[in-house]
Amino acid sequence: MIKPRTMPGVLELLPLDQIAFQRMQDVIRSAFERFGFLPVETPAIEFTDLLLTKSGGETERQVYFVQSTGAREQGQEPDLALRFDLTVPLARYVAEHEHELSFPFRRYQMQRVYRGERAQRGRFREFYQCDIDVVGKDSLPVRYDAELPAVINAVFEELRIGEFTIQLNNRRLLRGFFESVGVSDAAQQAAVLREIDKLDKRGADAVATTLRGESFQFASEVVERIMRFVAVRSGSHGEALAQLDTLPDSNETLRAGRDELREVLNMIQAFGVPEHRYAINFSIARGLDYYTGTVFETTLDAHPEIGSICSGGRYDDLASQYTRSKLPGVGISIGASRLFWQLREAGLIKSSGSSVQALVTLLDEGDLPHYLALASELRAAGIATEIQLEAIKLARQFKYADRAGIRFVLVYGGDEQARGVVTIKDLSTGDSFAVDRADVTRALRVEIAQGETMAEVPTA
Repeated sequence: MIKPRTMPGVLELLPLDQIAFQRMQDVIRSAFERFGFLPVETPAIEFTDLLLTKSGGETERQVYFVQSTGAREQGQEPDLALRFDLTVPLARYVAEHEHELSFPFRRYQMQRVYRGERAQRGRFREFYQCDIDVVGKDSLPVRYDAELPAVINAVFEELRIGEFTIQLNNRRLLRGFFESVGVSDAAQQAAVLREIDKLDKRGADAVATTLRGESFQFASEVVERIMRFVAVRSGSHGEALAQLDTLPDSNETLRAGRDELREVLNMIQAFGVPEHRYAINFSIARGLDYYTGTVFETTLDAHPEIGSICSGGRYDDLASQYTRSKLPGVGISIGASRLFWQLREAGLIKSSGSSVQALVTLLDEGDLPHYLALASELRAAGIATEIQLEAIKLARQFKYADRAGIRFVLVYGGDEQARGVVTIKDLSTGDSFAVDRADVTRALRVEIAQGETMAEVPTA
């Protein structure tokens, strides 16, 4: 027999965990829609020449190629690949449907992506990403960059997973600073940006050593200036603006990045995001090469070891691979699978109760029509109801409901029928009570609503 197993790097959940995961996705989807984003789905498989545009940075080295059996037998090279993110397919989508879309085009997308990650805990080869992007035609004001932190704030406030900070930077500002210290070559700047993006993982000493090493050969003075610059952080809104005011006015690129970041900070404040929820961090660079302006990373204050729980930024040139039109955009991405796994490991999220709210027990085969009628009545009232279709011992039916996470169990046996009542047991409290048969739907709705109200009260 073949041993049942899953490949490393996939998140396969048991039902109650899957319910919790889907509820997390529902919160994210609801917030996206409240801010006016429209749903889009793209195929999991794209043509390789469209997907591998030499603009995705290191991620493109993790691509899974797709090949049909027939093509493989004929020795053909694969011309299809699984998408490694949702942003590159979005660029293709917008370029292909440019004349059918309204701009600025605001889309959200919640689908699986695939990367050939090295097998290790918390790193996934198949995982859900939840993205939003705003794409403009010809231009896109920088104020749209500021709207995305407002969305991030709404999502993570509603998820109630603890205090968080949205960290911001601007890659134009970074490039301008590199110019000011003599690092002017675009390819070299991109390489430095990728090294800076590894600061949290490798540490400042390791990054500084790399910048002095054979690959870069920067003078010690240049490395020291770079390391001092990327160490800049801000606390309050006023402190962030003050940090920007101290930047040297050495070149146009730096000035443009500084002005953009200042406008974004002021607009974030105008959007009503609490001041303690955002800060500047000059080490934020993002590893993907297509980012050109504002960049974001969001971290949990009490769990910095988790890393970024939401990231993204501005890109001005991504769609230029597919169209002559200028289609600048800005977007963010939540790696939902990795986030859920990390939150569960940290004890910040627990298995959910069942989405089934009530179980109608079966005591007597001859009374099955009565039980079916009761279940149908509850379902018609919007109560998710399962009916036991085997007349097994009542204790076993209760044990099943408890193990399945079903909160309410309804008993409508001969004694209850004679009295015209239904017995409802709340397995979360152990309490039982009888209600008139005609009143069972209303009574159960009240109990469910009270339970939902209690669940909304934070416990941390």
